[in-house]
Amino acid sequence: MRVLFVGDIVGKSGRRILRASLPDLRTRLRPDALIVNGENAAGGAGITPAVAEEIAALGADAITLGNHTWDHRELIPAIDNLPKLLRPANYPPGTPGRGSMVFRTAAGVAVGVISLMGRTFSPTQLDDPFRGADHEIELVRAEGARVIIVDFHADATAEKQSMGWYLDGRVTAVIGTHTHVQTADAIVLPGGTGYITDVGMTGPWRSVLGVDAQTVVDRFLTQMPSRFTVAGGPAMFNGLVLDADDATGRARAVTPLFRREPADTDVPAEEEEKRR
Repeated sequence: MRVLFVGDIVGKSGRRILRASLPDLRTRLRPDALIVNGENAAGGAGITPAVAEEIAALGADAITLGNHTWDHRELIPAIDNLPKLLRPANYPPGTPGRGSMVFRTAAGVAVGVISLMGRTFSPTQLDDPFRGADHEIELVRAEGARVIIVDFHADATAEKQSMGWYLDGRVTAVIGTHTHVQTADAIVLPGGTGYITDVGMTGPWRSVLGVDAQTVVDRFLTQMPSRFTVAGGPAMFNGLVLDADDATGRARAVTPLFRREPADTDVPAEEEEKRR
């Protein structure tokens, strides 16, 4: 089977290129499942119920999150009613939402998806993601999943690589998100787990990680606080194609995707709805 994983969606620009790219990708790649990281999909930080439903309507089977999960307060009472939305599983017990799910493809293959967040450099007090992974793997396997995809949303390369080796042979893929720059290390590890340190972002490329570039440069130059806004202009699409054996759950191949609209693409600057 084949899974298409889309890197961190950033604002309207990311949602626009996702919507525009999917018809061609579905025709050429024929994915059996679509997983999207929606961590920055609403205004460049977090997600709202409306944006989650928008991405689900495009055919996403699962939408993973990360450190900006709770940036929009309206998500807190709504998340339990959004079955495709996953917040990191290693938030403390009692946190709204869930960290893993199982869905079935059109062919009836049970696919488990697990969302986890790293602790290195994170200001959020989180439970151990490694032991959290053990727990969530048991849960999705109990629901019949052999194909298991882990989105590990983390800063540190070493923590991500460690998670890849820790789960090698036990999950189908460990896909790194959060740092927004696609890394050149996609590989199938010896135990059959597909791995990439960071799948990249889907959003405006004339930017610093999706944010208006001059704003970020000025902050470095002046060390003064400033409000980050999502950049306008042409966008890029980052993702990963995962080919797997649905009988064994082993990855066969991992292929990064990278598309960039030309610099002269006429895309008017889009003013985000109040952090939507």
